[in-house]
Amino acid sequence: MSARSLLFVPGDSDRKIARSAGCAADVIILDLEDSVAPEQKAAARVRVAEYLTATRSRPVTRLWVRINPLDTPAALVDLAAVVAGRPDGILQPKTRSPDDVIRLGHYLDAFEQQHGLEPGGIRILPVATETPEALFTMGGFARCGPRLYGLTWGAEDLSSAIGASGNKESDGNWTQPYQLARSLCLFGAAAAGVAAIDTLYADFRDPGGLRASCQSSSRDGFTGRIAIHPDQVDTINECFSPSAAEIEHARRVIALFAQNPGVAALALDGKMVDIPHLRQAEKVLARLGRAQG
Repeated sequence: MSARSLLFVPGDSDRKIARSAGCAADVIILDLEDSVAPEQKAAARVRVAEYLTATRSRPVTRLWVRINPLDTPAALVDLAAVVAGRPDGILQPKTRSPDDVIRLGHYLDAFEQQHGLEPGGIRILPVATETPEALFTMGGFARCGPRLYGLTWGAEDLSSAIGASGNKESDGNWTQPYQLARSLCLFGAAAAGVAAIDTLYADFRDPGGLRASCQSSSRDGFTGRIAIHPDQVDTINECFSPSAAEIEHARRVIALFAQNPGVAALALDGKMVDIPHLRQAEKVLARLGRAQG
């Protein structure tokens, strides 16, 4: 499945949930965690559960739910409320290690069986850098099994956990600790063979900055991005879809190697291309197929 854009929607807002229905986001994340005040969480669970049930025949956009952290009592209450509505996935915040993902998978096993759902049908996307201890486990997510959809990262909770007074330089770039967290997420996802989802771009009134940031993110190897406002979605979708030039080049590379079986290095437009270029070209066309699908 394609997940270029993943839009957060507060689970306690009927207006914002309704507005998201007309959005082009690949994934809508109905939030029960940070965007919902503690006194509104019970009502948000009911609202999200009802919306999931009412849209079970949804044809295109996937509906995910961000639950509360697994080490809080609210997490199991969240799952008990929403799994019957067959969410397509769970966004797992404040993950401390792959063991947390495995534990969530066990809970989902039980809830899926209880509600007669397809075993393993609900995927998991952990926010893998929100706790300091998690950064030392980023290479181990391959053992989480087929429920693992990808990895994403976040800086705000990590900043708070280590007592940082900020996480951005004056030019808007991440400071070194958070550049490290971003890179570990990217490489951890690649090591596990899953999608790498970049964190949000906070200033939703800065479309130019969002575009530049998404272009850098896609260049580095991320396959999608969190959105916090519907106006960000079209730009994110565009930046994380292969361009016409990329598609044409990828097809030429693949055709060149197909015409020269058994050859590992060839010339194209005056430049040498070898097996890594072929693998990259194949990934470009795979991204195109997911986006079209």
